[in-house]
Amino acid sequence: MHWLNAAIGEIYGLFVDDGHFALAILVWLLLIWLAVSLLPSLAAWGGLVFFLGLAAILLVNASQAARR
Repeated sequence: MHWLNAAIGEIYGLFVDDGHFALAILVWLLLIWLAVSLLPSLAAWGGLVFFLGLAAILLVNASQAARR
């Protein structure tokens, strides 16, 4: 069973380098999806808001990585 956990860890590491960064992107995606679903008038601005949120997440993550 140890080899299976190691294989899963390796596969996870291939796609997810920073777990907090990936989680923040997933949460942001969920929030935008919920907002556009609940407020259809927001759909025209959904792409821009999504992009700005991703840019903010990237900037925060890069600044935290630079401090380490």
